[in-house]
Amino acid sequence: MSTHKKIRWGILGAARINQQLMPAIVAAENSKLIAIASRRPGAAEATLQQYAPDCENVRLYNDQNELLKNPDIQAVYIPLATEDHALWTLRAIEHGKHVLCEKPIALNVSDIDAIETAAKEQQLKVMEGFMYRFHPQHQRIQEIINSGVIGEVRSVRTCFAYPMQPARLYRVDRSISQGGGAMWDIGCYAIHAARLHFGDARAQAVTALAKHNQHGADISSSGIIDFGDGRYAQFSFSFEHARRAEYEIIGTKGGLKCHNVWAKATEQPIISWQTDAGEEHIENLDLANHFQLEVEHFCHCILENQPPKLSLQDAQANCKIILAALESAEQGKTVQIK
Repeated sequence: MSTHKKIRWGILGAARINQQLMPAIVAAENSKLIAIASRRPGAAEATLQQYAPDCENVRLYNDQNELLKNPDIQAVYIPLATEDHALWTLRAIEHGKHVLCEKPIALNVSDIDAIETAAKEQQLKVMEGFMYRFHPQHQRIQEIINSGVIGEVRSVRTCFAYPMQPARLYRVDRSISQGGGAMWDIGCYAIHAARLHFGDARAQAVTALAKHNQHGADISSSGIIDFGDGRYAQFSFSFEHARRAEYEIIGTKGGLKCHNVWAKATEQPIISWQTDAGEEHIENLDLANHFQLEVEHFCHCILENQPPKLSLQDAQANCKIILAALESAEQGKTVQIK
């Protein structure tokens, strides 16, 4: 693959998600990992040795600002704590770096607006890292919908959950306003996936319920998003449920289901669909690494000056629904989305 142009990457942080993203950056045909930074002494080296031990000539930093000063780095991946995403995305843009930031890219819409303005001024690509969108199974689902076989989409149900393990309690040790809780971790997937197959329909209102812990972090939540004209999305996410990552779509003539939205590279993607006319189908699709496909897509956008599949307008729309759902759960009422 040496004939391919490669985007030179730096990673800002030694978070657990590097287990997936670091090998993806290394394996992608149009990217090259050249640096990693962590504020914790020795963490950058330990992460590299754990997740990409065969990757050579990678510079290690104990200061993320120093990594950003490296002129050889063209793009950065940001896997930091949720509340740090917007700050470091803006800092990276200031240093002329393209940015792939883990979801959610920000905790409020005004920060996303600021990121969008800065990226346009610097002519840089910025994308929120919803990796699942790059798995081919979702394209196949859209093909089925476009064929008209299940009719017009009228409702969507999403469910994302996994039981909280002691090693991950840091996700719920602070309030929602400080980036803690299930919504910012897995709820954003439930909202994002709920929007995926409603096309251009705009969310109008949200009604939600939630359970909170002593830190003010949400542990479980369920709700309904109103997309108008009797079209609704039901979402559910939790740190107290068995592992789930699925969505179901019901149309006027039938329905379909994505059985594993987070399908890993070694896991069989399965979708099923049926019609009121009696058709029933189960499709076992090809294996795919959505993390690597995400990285390759973002690199392609940089190299070919193309807009990323996930725009900052998409990030803004998702954030508005998230904030409305959080407000609804807190106040016990339906919240309109402006």
